[in-house]
Amino acid sequence: MTYPPAPPGTHPPNDSPGYRSTALRHPNRDLHLLPQRLTELSGPVFGEERIAPGDDDLTRWGGGEAVGQRIVVHGQVLDTTGTPVPHTLVEVWQANAGGRYRHTGDRWPAALDPHFGGVGRVLTDEQGRYRFTTIRPGAYPWRNHDNAWRPAHIHFSLFGRAFPQRLVTQMYFPDDPLFFQDPIFNSVPDEAARQRLIAAYDHDATTEQWALGFRFDIVLRGREATPFEDEDDDD
Repeated sequence: MTYPPAPPGTHPPNDSPGYRSTALRHPNRDLHLLPQRLTELSGPVFGEERIAPGDDDLTRWGGGEAVGQRIVVHGQVLDTTGTPVPHTLVEVWQANAGGRYRHTGDRWPAALDPHFGGVGRVLTDEQGRYRFTTIRPGAYPWRNHDNAWRPAHIHFSLFGRAFPQRLVTQMYFPDDPLFFQDPIFNSVPDEAARQRLIAAYDHDATTEQWALGFRFDIVLRGREATPFEDEDDDD
């Protein structure tokens, strides 16, 4: 089956001058295609046995409860016709409530939560649905431009049935005041496509006295495709 491509302006270009580090990341030579071997086409296969109990809950790590506003993030992974995509590995990673990642390269002097690891994974069900329990991440400063702060966001990675089949995107929160100066969010040329990166508050998914709910559907192809990054981004 041939799928229609996403409209022009949906995905960010490799070279986004506002996002300064793309000058070091994007290709500056013609692509050289390498043949895909059997191992690249057939593995790894991500089955249910690869998902450990509790991998969908980022709020319990190291034997305690993470600090911050607990949220539920859920949605569907859909194809171009709106067909659910089952058994897809969805991984997330994010900063903690203070805006700090758990890795040695993060020098932002916010508190490092001993009970928040910041990573999760889950397989979509038969209806393409996924669900995570996590903490709403904080904004954090970065050195891209003067007084630069990244809006609160969660990174998403989706795997297909073989190693080369991976898509990466980011989910933002409604009404964030930092959208106007974030070059990663604004690297998506089309305004309507940018809005598809913003989750919707979902009162039906909100649990009384427990967690706020947000819905973030991911469309892989076509007119309503979610904008995806062409290269992995760790910021």
